[in-house]
Amino acid sequence: MNAITIMIGSICLLALAYRFYSLFFAKKVLRLRNDTPTPAEQLDDGQDYVPTNKWVTFGHHFAAIAAAGPLVGPVLAAQFGYLPGLIWLLIGAVLGGAVHDAVVLYASMRHQGQSLSEVAKKEMGPIAGFCAGLAMLFIITITMAGLSMVVLNALTHNPWGTFTIAMTIPIAMAVGLYYRFTGQLKLASTVGFSCILVAVGLGPWIETTVLGTWLSLDYQTLALILPVYAFFAAALPVWLLLTPRDYLSSFMKIGVFLALIIGVFVINPAIRMPALTEFTSGGGPVIAGPVWPFISITIACGAISGFHAFVGSGTTPKMINKWRDIRMVASGAMLVECLVAIMALLAATALHPADYFAINATPEVFRTLGMSVVDLPHLSQEIGMDLEGRTGGAVTLAVGMTSIFTRLSFFDTMAPYFYQFVILFEAVFILTAIDAGTRVARYLIQDFFGELYKPLKQVNWLPGTIFASVLACFAWGYLLYSGDISSIWVLFGVSNQLMAVIGLIIGATVILKMASNKHYWLTCLIPLAYLYVTVNTASFWMMKQVYFNPANAGFSIVNGILSLIMLVLAVIILVTAIRQWRHLWQQRRTPLGIEGEALATAKNTLL
Repeated sequence: MNAITIMIGSICLLALAYRFYSLFFAKKVLRLRNDTPTPAEQLDDGQDYVPTNKWVTFGHHFAAIAAAGPLVGPVLAAQFGYLPGLIWLLIGAVLGGAVHDAVVLYASMRHQGQSLSEVAKKEMGPIAGFCAGLAMLFIITITMAGLSMVVLNALTHNPWGTFTIAMTIPIAMAVGLYYRFTGQLKLASTVGFSCILVAVGLGPWIETTVLGTWLSLDYQTLALILPVYAFFAAALPVWLLLTPRDYLSSFMKIGVFLALIIGVFVINPAIRMPALTEFTSGGGPVIAGPVWPFISITIACGAISGFHAFVGSGTTPKMINKWRDIRMVASGAMLVECLVAIMALLAATALHPADYFAINATPEVFRTLGMSVVDLPHLSQEIGMDLEGRTGGAVTLAVGMTSIFTRLSFFDTMAPYFYQFVILFEAVFILTAIDAGTRVARYLIQDFFGELYKPLKQVNWLPGTIFASVLACFAWGYLLYSGDISSIWVLFGVSNQLMAVIGLIIGATVILKMASNKHYWLTCLIPLAYLYVTVNTASFWMMKQVYFNPANAGFSIVNGILSLIMLVLAVIILVTAIRQWRHLWQQRRTPLGIEGEALATAKNTLL
């Protein structure tokens, strides 16, 4: 099997899915129309609710949702072979992820762009809303701290990367100000992206100056700086920092993968990893569990992700200025992210299996596999660093992409630069998710604690904004600085997919209430059923084999209890939803759209 066959087939399938299935979902299920104002138009305050060009919104949304998941998840899942990951990515993204993201965004916009916990409260009652809010606060805190750790590990004592990342902040603010007051998007985009390229190009020179010495920061220093930056990203108006930075970063992200797509077309590397490996039944050096359920848990964002629900009920619904833009922004961004994940999978599986396992397994574990590295010594020499035992997936992606391009004779001298650029590219991917995620955490805190102090619910109330932003940054910043998050990082995959379950539960409820055909709720119910069974199976496997097993190195009663709490919250939400589904299914309702429901409410009030 070669990479170009897989890539072309995947692009065609995703294009067809967007053309037909996402259109069906937008027109028939959600019944999107542009004849009513969106929350961004109704509540435009220049701070959080800002009607935004659909391409800018797409750039922000894609940059925010495409974090470590589509890059690292497929790389780690390559342990099982290229086939399981490829199948799940395509099926999961088309039938699950694109549906989940669109319905969550739509549900939030129906409720003035409020968070998913508030939507759950209004759609399913206070108990479901409370459980959803508690689960979301738990998940977003772990997510932000975990993603930040990946960034800090890439930027520690890396002045080139630190300088480039730092320069994206003033560049983005300048672009935001210029576009805000002139409305000239093309010029702002061109100049802004050019400045980012200049900053990247200055990196090697910066390393040789005094500034390079100052920017060679250790992990603990960066762990203090990053939450401070995130505070401003969460508190400042979206048009000043968050949106233009995410928008400009999306050019880099898409550009790198377009380069990889062109590289695959030109070089057509062979897929060296077999379709299925001996580790599909479990016991692998990268992922201990069997291919199912852990293929879905590991890949996460590339197919379906609960983290997308935070963005889809956080920043994005406050920016969309046309209802029909939901299709392109939500479903479109998810399918593009799926392609990103497939390219990451191809880059990893293009490596020789022994080289792949040498990078992703610890040296002690790799020695037990009886494998001998093939190309890794040569790649280590070209890149200029020892690559063995660099677990986590990020290095594997960078090495895999570099190995593809080093097959071009003129590329040999560029290998270390390209490797560092890909590492930087991964850091930018993750940082944009931290920007949006911290802002979403701020909204959640305001919603959650607003039950105790009502003014907190006003997202444009400055004291509440500052309080919630500080609390959000302190919560994940403390975990990041102390390193405690490493003890519960294994919970991220399960908790992330559990959040997707909650999003699909709410989505199914919304569809059952307003779809013209009640059977359309199966578009949410089918992926929900699969994901719920998968998450529970993975959780119970981890609790039995790892968390509550003293003989396992990952033994942690705390992790086991936290997993159990999350599962209980999901059960409460599901049981509450099922009771409401039964009632709705038995009702005979006239099909209603957005305006139809408003008219029906007015009619009932008059009667």
